[in-house]
Amino acid sequence: MRTFDSLYRTTVGFDRLFDMLENNARTDWPPYNIEKTGENDYRIAMAIAGFSSEEVELTQNGPELVVVGQKSTDTEGRQVLHQGLALRNFRHVFKLADHMKVVAASLENGLLSVEIVREIPEELKPRRINIGSGDAMAVNKQISQDVEKPRKVA
Repeated sequence: MRTFDSLYRTTVGFDRLFDMLENNARTDWPPYNIEKTGENDYRIAMAIAGFSSEEVELTQNGPELVVVGQKSTDTEGRQVLHQGLALRNFRHVFKLADHMKVVAASLENGLLSVEIVREIPEELKPRRINIGSGDAMAVNKQISQDVEKPRKVA
């Protein structure tokens, strides 16, 4: 059930806004931590006890990391008298900042760990520019002209 049904009927062109409001609803299951492990290193840890690595899928599509858990239903020959474990399917989307890359994932003792690194390209990193005198600029200009001279083929 959509919470904004009456607003959907009276607005035009705001579909994306309402989709964003709906998609940003916080999910509390499965519980997770986001940790900063280094200057450019991060880890997402999700508690997904009862799921095997074959039942969990990670996908990075641009700035989104999607974690989907599909529990296989193997109830043949079993009768559950009390269902206390939350073994329901889940889908969680994490929005990643620019230049973030998932480098590793592991599932151990019911804890999914996703290692993420920020890899900033060299051309986007800040660089120090030396300030020189007019003589240094003339030397640099002469060097660049020497490099650009066409070579004669013998």
